[in-house]
Amino acid sequence: MALRFSLAAFSLILLLSYPLLLNAKTLKRDMKALNEIKASLGWRVVYAWVGDDPCGDGDLPPWSGVTCSTQGDYRVVTELEVYAVSIVGPFPTAVTNLLDLTRLDLHNNKLTGPIPPQIGRLKRLKMLNLRWNKLQDVIPPEIGELKSLTHLHLSFNSFKGEIPKELANLPELRYLYLQENRLVGRIPAELGTLQNLRHLDVGNNHLVGTIRELIRIEGCFPALRNLYLNNNYLTGGIPAQLANLTKLEILYLSYNKMSGIVPLGLSQIPRLTYLYLDHNQFSGRIPDAFYKHPFLKDMYIEGNAFRPGVKPIGIHKVLELTDTEFLV
Repeated sequence: MALRFSLAAFSLILLLSYPLLLNAKTLKRDMKALNEIKASLGWRVVYAWVGDDPCGDGDLPPWSGVTCSTQGDYRVVTELEVYAVSIVGPFPTAVTNLLDLTRLDLHNNKLTGPIPPQIGRLKRLKMLNLRWNKLQDVIPPEIGELKSLTHLHLSFNSFKGEIPKELANLPELRYLYLQENRLVGRIPAELGTLQNLRHLDVGNNHLVGTIRELIRIEGCFPALRNLYLNNNYLTGGIPAQLANLTKLEILYLSYNKMSGIVPLGLSQIPRLTYLYLDHNQFSGRIPDAFYKHPFLKDMYIEGNAFRPGVKPIGIHKVLELTDTEFLV
């Protein structure tokens, strides 16, 4: 009898609360911000954004690419995904007024100019994807204020200046993509303190320094699986301490100015699968242990000064993760 009463009471509560959810109004702050964005974007987006309420109003559905959630008596915008629609113009600053955003994806457009420092206001943001645009200027250090961020994609733009060490203030960060920009200076060793970082790609920039400097902090990069340092101006050798990155699976050092021998300890990384050493100034022999490694599928060595008889492993491939892989 008590169970039957509880179920009936629960059903009554649901019935009474349903109209409240249905009639929840979109927060004016978010409506204003999205309509400002609507006014600044091209027709490719606007034609699908009908009405004034981005979360939908009456018979009108939510705007394409906009996801809303109910919080108390209001609906708020939690996701904005407008990609590959040829948006032209500066980064829409009004986006930074969407304070409940958890996901912002504007990749593969033609956005220009800098990322505004107000980006640091989006404290709930978990994924920021701005790759394949024409964004410029420095990466704002305010991104380091986004403590919930797990995925940061800024690749294939025209960012300049140094990698801000403030990115090391992102405790949840797992994937950091900075490749194909115009970044200079050294890679901040502070990134090694990121306990959850799995993937670091800074390839195809103008970075200098050594791997020894990058891994100088004891216990650094404990979760790192993929390290892309290719096509920069890195010098020095491969330090034996790199073997302390025991989770490493991909090490991509191609097209730098590195030298010295390949240390035996590197072959003791348990799941090392892809090792790219090509087009550097490495010399000597490659220890036999690499050729007996149970996981090593591909080791590319051309364009170095190795002794005669040193052979590659596998066939060289350009390693690029697919969209589905980097969203894991």
